[in-house]
Amino acid sequence: MNKQQYGIAWDDRLNLGDAHVDSQHKRLFELVSELVDQCMDGSSAAKLSETLVFLTNYTVQHFFDEELLQIQYDFPGYKKHKQIHEDFKMEVSCLAQRYVESGSSKELSDDVNKIIVRWLIEHIRKEDKKIGEHIKHMIACGVEV
Repeated sequence: MNKQQYGIAWDDRLNLGDAHVDSQHKRLFELVSELVDQCMDGSSAAKLSETLVFLTNYTVQHFFDEELLQIQYDFPGYKKHKQIHEDFKMEVSCLAQRYVESGSSKELSDDVNKIIVRWLIEHIRKEDKKIGEHIKHMIACGVEV
């Protein structure tokens, strides 16, 4: 019997054009999908906690890499983008704290979907696309890093 999947699937239309960042985005989708599935299917607390911690750490590393890319290409929206990342890290931290305090629940799962899943899709689709467009423009103008 196949396990029902509740999470999200990657869509190649979200690619920015930077192989490293695109692979990290795909991995973030996998991690968020696993987290949503674990919340919905009542996975063990240890498994859910492990995924949440890994997602948090991976997100921090991804944001660092993405921000470095912005600096390398002198992205004009860097400061605003960095603040968006900082705000999101706080949101994830709050969700992790709720999990620590209360464990898995339908409410937490719903909030993971509302906060993390929607944020990730919208952030890549809107904010990260701006970075990709800027990098493509810089490369077209002959700027190499």
